[in-house]
Amino acid sequence: MEMTLKSSPRDVFLHLLAIVTLYIAAVSFGTLLFQYVNYFFPDPLNDPIGGASSAVRWALASLVIVFPVYVWISWFLGRDAAREPAKRELRIRKWLLYFTLFLAAVVMITDLVALIYTFLGGELSARFMLKVLAVLSIAAAVFVYYFWNLRHDAMASRDALMRFFMWGIVVIVAAATVGGFFLAGSPFAERMRRFDERRAGDLQTIQWQIVSYWQSKEKLPATLDDLRDPISGFVLPSDPETGTGYEYRAVDRLTFELCATFRTDSAKTQITYAKEAVPPAAPAEIPYRAEDNWRHGIGRVCFERTIDPEFYPPVKAPRPS
Repeated sequence: MEMTLKSSPRDVFLHLLAIVTLYIAAVSFGTLLFQYVNYFFPDPLNDPIGGASSAVRWALASLVIVFPVYVWISWFLGRDAAREPAKRELRIRKWLLYFTLFLAAVVMITDLVALIYTFLGGELSARFMLKVLAVLSIAAAVFVYYFWNLRHDAMASRDALMRFFMWGIVVIVAAATVGGFFLAGSPFAERMRRFDERRAGDLQTIQWQIVSYWQSKEKLPATLDDLRDPISGFVLPSDPETGTGYEYRAVDRLTFELCATFRTDSAKTQITYAKEAVPPAAPAEIPYRAEDNWRHGIGRVCFERTIDPEFYPPVKAPRPS
């Protein structure tokens, strides 16, 4: 009997894989739920979250791959234990299950404390309640499922109530994942957004080269080709999608225009949760963001810039001694 209860390398691998995939899936699902809350219940005190779309994509990628693996491993281990009931007494299984119960309890307690602390600091009550519910639901679901497994010898799918519970979890995760694709946007739209992000970055680079040119020569370049400098190594960027050059026009002695053709609307391609909730404020109270300087719609957009000589005074070259 003692030999039967010893864990084989196969048992260790399967149980560890099940627990690791559970943790990854739980964290990813929690991240996705938090992004839903942030999106639908923006907080005026929060700055727009530029990395939110990235967080949604990571959560979706993890759930699409890891959660099905966890479901299959759990089913396989349950069937294996049903064929050999002695495997329910494996030390690796009990240690990992009890550790998971302990971790679920700690997560519920610490997250409640953290969220209450945030709420007392001025967190919006709707966001507070929904985030508490999300954390409690995930931790409680993990706790209930593994607590049941420790107290019963049969597979969870054999129990009608647990079967309903498990299918409910799968349906909820699947629905949240499908909705997350709409929240994150399509891969094609994301690629177009990245092209436009590159275009805006190129225009900014050209802009500062023009300012530097004016500071050195006290005149604007006639064309963008005047900015080419083999000594500094500056090479004019071109449109990353079409390979064509950007448009430039000198309006007067200090004013110039830079133009590019964009594929997306910058106001709609980023998940910026606070933009709808920011109350009117005096200009001095609105924080400056670099992306605001290059906001654009779809199509050909021109940005007019005027050099202020007081901010960017001419730089006189030192005379040779």
